[in-house]
Amino acid sequence: MSLAEWLTTDAPASRGQALAGRAHATARLLARNPLAMVGIVIVLGLVLVAAFAPWLAPESPVGQNLSRRLLPPSAEHWMGTDELGRDILSRVIWGTRITLMIVALVAVIAAPVGLIVGAVSGYFGGWADRLLMGLTDVFLSMPKLILALAFVAALGPGIENAVIAIAITTWPAYARIARAETLTIRNAEFVAATRLLGASHLRIIAVHILPLCTSSMIVRVTLDMAGIILTAAGLGFLGLGAQPPLPEWGAMISRGRAFVLDQWWVATMPGFAIILVSLGFCFLGDGLRDALDPKGRR
Repeated sequence: MSLAEWLTTDAPASRGQALAGRAHATARLLARNPLAMVGIVIVLGLVLVAAFAPWLAPESPVGQNLSRRLLPPSAEHWMGTDELGRDILSRVIWGTRITLMIVALVAVIAAPVGLIVGAVSGYFGGWADRLLMGLTDVFLSMPKLILALAFVAALGPGIENAVIAIAITTWPAYARIARAETLTIRNAEFVAATRLLGASHLRIIAVHILPLCTSSMIVRVTLDMAGIILTAAGLGFLGLGAQPPLPEWGAMISRGRAFVLDQWWVATMPGFAIILVSLGFCFLGDGLRDALDPKGRR
């Protein structure tokens, strides 16, 4: 059963069976993709590390001890210590919480906004389409990091303002995807039948169009996670993201660049964490794209 048929099926049991069948087919295709499984392992590892950070971290992420500053990696400090004697492993572990929070908040804010804007633009067309897509093109015409820097500079440094700035620069791509999906759906037979039955425009958009855009949106959001992490790290590197003493990976790299030639571990360890998590989300996004692609199901 296709998703369009699932949306027009009245029996809850039939809908549940269709949803379970789609989930099973997607999971089966993901299991056949080695890189997707690697991405799932990395992302799940990120979630578990963030959830159990107080128990996994050997020390406090903000506790200072100048007598052991800039110690190299050893059995006592697996990733060494920084310029203030703080255990880098503990700070990297606690930094997963900040990274996961930024990624989740940006996705929760940007994806619904882009989905609604794109669906409304594609469904109504005309002046609404020109206005909304004109605004979207304005945001898309500027580099994300530069635009995020401008918003953070206006709002002030801090993790909350960084999340808002990144979300503002992320939603236009989702709006474009939702509009393209809506343009192919709005003239479908089941939408015309629903309109003849007296359904309002709001109901057609919310019940019949938005769910059909979800698959493409999930794939794009997952693929954008790496970009969100890099943008957040860039803001932290410039001192505009999470403020000290929070253990944010980008800020840790910024402080470690002064010691990169002699004490390489100070900047390398959080940089390796950024690369690993970004690759995990990229692998997972590629796997979801292949699994949710109708051509890949044949």
